[in-house]
Formats: sequence, structure tokens, C-alpha cells
Amino acid sequence: MASSNEAVASLLREYAELLAITGGDPFRARNYEKAAKAVAGHPRDTGVMSEAALTTIPGVGKSIAAKIAEYQRHGTFAALEDLRARIPPGVRDLTRVPGLGPKRALQLSAELGVGSVAELREAVAAGRLRDLGGFGAKSEERILRGLSVLTQGRVLVNVAMGAATEIVAALAPRCERVAYAGSLRRMRETIGDVDILATAADEAAAGRITDAFRALGGAEVIVSGPTKTSIRTDRDLQVDLRVVRPQCWGAALQYFTGSQAHNVAVRQIAVRQGRKLSEYGLFQDDTVIASGTEEAIYAALGMDWVPPPMREDTGEVEAALRRQTPRLVLDEDLRGDLHTHTNLTDGVASLEEMIAAAEKKGYDYYAVTDHAPNLVMQRMTDEKMLAQRARLAAISSGMTLLHGTELNIAPDGSVDWGPDFLAGFDICVASVHSHFDQDRKEMTRRLIAACENPYVNVIGHPLTRKIGRRPPVDVDVGELFLACARTGTALEVNASPERLDLPGEHIRAARDAGCKFAIDTDAHSVTHLDNMKYGVGTAQRGWLTPDDVINAWPLERLLEFLRKGRRL
Repeated sequence: MASSNEAVASLLREYAELLAITGGDPFRARNYEKAAKAVAGHPRDTGVMSEAALTTIPGVGKSIAAKIAEYQRHGTFAALEDLRARIPPGVRDLTRVPGLGPKRALQLSAELGVGSVAELREAVAAGRLRDLGGFGAKSEERILRGLSVLTQGRVLVNVAMGAATEIVAALAPRCERVAYAGSLRRMRETIGDVDILATAADEAAAGRITDAFRALGGAEVIVSGPTKTSIRTDRDLQVDLRVVRPQCWGAALQYFTGSQAHNVAVRQIAVRQGRKLSEYGLFQDDTVIASGTEEAIYAALGMDWVPPPMREDTGEVEAALRRQTPRLVLDEDLRGDLHTHTNLTDGVASLEEMIAAAEKKGYDYYAVTDHAPNLVMQRMTDEKMLAQRARLAAISSGMTLLHGTELNIAPDGSVDWGPDFLAGFDICVASVHSHFDQDRKEMTRRLIAACENPYVNVIGHPLTRKIGRRPPVDVDVGELFLACARTGTALEVNASPERLDLPGEHIRAARDAGCKFAIDTDAHSVTHLDNMKYGVGTAQRGWLTPDDVINAWPLERLLEFLRKGRRL
């Protein structure tokens, strides 16, 4: 069920990883990583492109295009299969552990016989790594930290969303109602399995829906019955389909959305009222009080309807009983995107292509924020940045175009340019891109210093984490939140599915400290602009309203915020 571009990008990334593991040319491996990124973000379906047309994708030369064409014909390419055959079983899985590189993974396999993440956990627990050449206490600590953030058996929210929306679309013609539920509907950052709910008026209709579900391309049927069927997709994701009667839709949707803790709290309210709540409805003795819609069930219990991302039993039940459920920020509330990149640095689309795609979103304003020069690999210069500013000013657009940059927060809290150059930007996002292992005191001082810079408007991906790949930095978030509120610096809710940073569990505390937020895509391609919904879902998990989010504001209010008290 993976799209052609995702499938090709996945194989190119795997090839790059295997090149690294087998000691191949690092430059060549990097080229394949860049090509994978470009393919994943390409707006056209590579599955219908000729070999010659593939070479028009940035970073895809003749050799890589030939491999993609070979994949189109055979489902793989020979060079990849050759490298797969050279790697001991499990080594590639070991390289997924943050802090454990290819050479160390091979060493663990060869010298300790470690061939899986589970075996690595056992080896660390038994102290077997301590006597291994090149390993020591710090290595063990680093690997343990990496194991703690590994998301085995779970996928990122966008992977689950892609599978769920495809399945819902396939089943929709066969049933009156169909939707995804579970942790995906609650917009959790990783998903264990996907829950699909559909209605059928009778057993025959249920059978037709189930048959269509079982027949989905690339799916392996795990179990199948009259009301529940489970499959495993070609992305190794389990999907469970439950078929219910139309009159039970609301009760079933509420029940299978969860969370378990939320459902227990709501059922306790029903019990206190002398009622019973289940996936079939809200009952008074044997009489159905409500079942058709979620709204009717919550209303019958004397509650506001609770938006799914809030349903974690963290105070939302009490707020709903008080009729104080906040009006959460929605996709349609956002008036612009304030953190995006072009191919001037590490993006894969041109300035014009990114702006044209943003215009289709109906935005009022849009910021271009390419990397600043201290991220040396991006090769930014003052001249390049000023030339982009002039080019942006010359573009005719229905949006207000803001010229910005993503600054690098150095270990001492300084940023790339001085006040005179920074004053020329409309917006400055500042992010940590290096020295992630500073201790808490140093990292906190570093981020607060950036907040206190009068030209820094947004702290980008504040915890710097990459889900399942890099742990968050060690920072005193309470002190950071107070500094952001004091200085008028927004915290980013980065919508990239591999980041979702600031995470939902920290957003409420930041809001309570007086912070404002920017929900941004950090887009590096046209397709990344579609990730905004994941940032909105994360913001909803933190109970944010449109007033909390600066890019939900009218332009004049936003510009006043960006001035940060400076007189212009």
C-alpha cells in the first residue's frame, strides 16, 4: 500500500545504509540518501515516469534512475540484493538504534552473535559489551539511551495515516459510513495498529465489506470473522476492521477511538448516573438512550463532545462536564506557514514551486526560511541570502511573502548573524542543529540566550528529537517556557512526522506558562506542505486554541508579534 515514491525512497535509503555498513564510499552513500529525499518529496508519481524523465528529479542521475527503472520492472534492483546478501541477519535492525553505527553493529554481530534489538537489550543488561574492544561505560549508556527511544512495532503517524486513508477510500463505496479510529484518530505520534470502523445494514453487506478489505493489494490476512478482520499491509502494519450496525455508529466510534483511560472515566460517569455505556450504545436498563453519534452520547451524559486528540484522561473529562472544553485550533484556522525551505539549501523544490504549492493551500502569508551559514553543509552566504530576498520581492503572489531564515543556535546561544543583518529578515526561526549532548544547565542557558535575542521569533523543533532515531536534548523545559513567555518568543510545533516537536505532553505546560506557538511544516519539498495536519493534531493534544497560535492570526497581529517590541 505504500506509494511508488515512498517505496522507491525506502529502497534507496536502504541501499545507502547498506553501503555504509559494508564500508562503501561515504560520498556515494550520501548521494543515494539525497536521491531518496528528493524522490520522496517529488510531486509526480515515479511509477509512471520513464527512465529519462527520472533524471529530471534533483539528485537522480543516470545510475540511480536505472536502479529505479529496474525496481519498476522487478520490484527490486540487483545491486541492492547483492548488498543484502552480504549483511548478517539483524545487523541493519541494529543500526536503527540511535548511537549505534554500522561498524559497531557489525562488531556486535561478529563478536557477540547479537542479531536483533532484543538480543542487544539482553547483552547490555548482562554487561557483555563492557569487555568488547571499543566499547565502554559511555558506549553502554549511549546505547541504552538509544534503545529507550526506539519505536519497535510502531510506525510514524503519517505512515499509518497513508494506509488508513487508502483503506477508507477503498471501502467507502461499499458502506454508508467508514472511518479510522484508535490512536490514529487521537493523533498519537506513533501507531501500533490501525483501527477501521465501518457500518453494514445486515450480514450480507458486512460480508461484502469484509471481502473487499481482505482483497486489498499486498495485504496478508491475519484473522477474519463476521465482525472483525485483521490484515498486515506491505509496510508490516496491522489493520483491524470492525463492522457495526448503523444505529451503533456513534457508540462504536467513541469506544474504539479510546483511549482506554478516557473510556473508563466516561463509563464511570454513566455508572454514577445509573446507566451503562458500551460499544453498542448508552443504556438505561434495556432502553437505548443514545448510540447514533458521539455527540449524542456525550450530551446524554451531560458533557461537551470531546475532540479525539484530547481523549487521554488528562483533565478533558472534567472540562467536558463543566462545559469548558476549549475550541481547539483546526487546519482551516491556519493562515500561513512560517518555516519552509527551498533548494537554495537542503530543500528539493525551487522558491517558485514552493510558493505556488502554498498558494493552493489558500494561505494569507508564507515564509521562506532557508538555513543560515553556520550549518556549513548548506553553503549559505550573505550574498545568496540577499539574492533570494530580492528574488522573493519580485514574485507576484496572492499571499504576503515573508523572507526569513532558520538560524543555528550555537553552543553558547549565539546565532549566525549580527543585529544589522538580522534586522533585514521578516522572521527568524532559531534551532539547535549540533552539540545535542550538552548537559541540562548548558542546554537551558543556550536556548534561553536564543530567546533573549531580539531578532529570534520562533524556537524551531525545541527538543530537537527525531522520533525513534534521536532522543530529545536535556533541557529544563519549565525555564525555557518562562523565557519564551517573557521575551515574546514563540515555540514551534514542528509538523514533520519524524519530529512533532514540541510534543503534545509539553505543549499544555508551555501554554500555561504564557507561551505562544507556531505550527509549521518545516517543509523541504512541495509534498511536505501537506504535513500541517500532523502539527495541528499535536497542537490539539496540547489543547491549543487559535489564539495560542501565531500563524492563525491576521497578518497585522502576526507582524506586531514578530517585531518583538523593537521599534522599526
